[in-house]
Amino acid sequence: MRWLRPRAVFDGEMLMRRMAVAIEDDTVTKLVPLAALPEGIRPEPTDAVLAPGLFDVQVNGGGGVMLNNRPTPEGVRRIAEAHRAVGTGFLLPTVITDHPEITERAADAVLQEHGRGGVLGIHIEGPHISHAHKGTHDPSRIRPFDSRTRDLLVRLRQKGLPVLLTVAPETLAPGTIAELTAMGVVVSAGHSAATADRAEAALAEGLVGFTHLFNGMPQMTSRAPGIVAAAINSAAFCGIIADGHHVDDRMVRLAWAARPHTGRMVLVSDAMSTIGGPDHFELYGEVIRVSKGRLVNASGSLAGAHIDLKNSVARLIGPVGLDPAQALAAATSAPRDFLRLPRQCLIGARLNELFFAPLAGICNPD
Repeated sequence: MRWLRPRAVFDGEMLMRRMAVAIEDDTVTKLVPLAALPEGIRPEPTDAVLAPGLFDVQVNGGGGVMLNNRPTPEGVRRIAEAHRAVGTGFLLPTVITDHPEITERAADAVLQEHGRGGVLGIHIEGPHISHAHKGTHDPSRIRPFDSRTRDLLVRLRQKGLPVLLTVAPETLAPGTIAELTAMGVVVSAGHSAATADRAEAALAEGLVGFTHLFNGMPQMTSRAPGIVAAAINSAAFCGIIADGHHVDDRMVRLAWAARPHTGRMVLVSDAMSTIGGPDHFELYGEVIRVSKGRLVNASGSLAGAHIDLKNSVARLIGPVGLDPAQALAAATSAPRDFLRLPRQCLIGARLNELFFAPLAGICNPD
């Protein structure tokens, strides 16, 4: 058995300082305050922070691979490996709006890799979204909700695959969200022009999340609160991108402060293939490049994010100014709660299943 003294220990809710961690066979066996250590034990100091594994529910690509472009088990593995190399322990590979056969191939690939390499499920973002707020999604591939999507979701859920589905609620027939929720699909609103009333009706029907808050939706005003106000005022989970480009840091901080329920903000990367890969890629026949830290298309519009989840957490603690426990919860316990997956317990977990690395913004307690 060896004893370590991390900079801090986060258990999913609390950030604890001056803790000692016992490791046996690469497994965490004890967490003990330094003051309570038996005499003679001198834990080895480390710059690492110990926390549950970071969980990113919106990962479009990594390692030079976009899931839409390579909807295969090998593509899923490449994406997961690229993100694991930069600190993300768990993820939902994300397939965005595309032809139905691409979505189905991506789903089958994720199904095959489910439970390996940190792949915990799939995020299907589109194609049932608003043309008015499509973002980088191809408008020619947007379509109404249909039996083909329903049949795919039924099959995935019957096989036990966790599914996060992003839709525009205003494009769905009444009762669809309730039907999806009943089969165990986690339904989130995004790329949507829904009014506040329509978003609240969707919440009443079983909607439990909002995808990348502020992005892909109309902004609220004093007389048109829209989907943004409905999201912030709700008890639903709100995903948010904190790369400093998609949402101003002050708006990120405001969103956290305005929520009536704690633990309902979910940090996402919205990462593309440039994480662990070349600085450019092709999507829908268009070249996307990294320019001054931003992913942009030929017209200079944002086209996904060039950031990983660990650096997103660091930005929440640094430029955004959140408490470190809030930032870590948004990348560990909140996404698991959102997906209705059990939280990770530190004791009994292997180190390679946890986050155990230095984290900017968390300094030594002494």
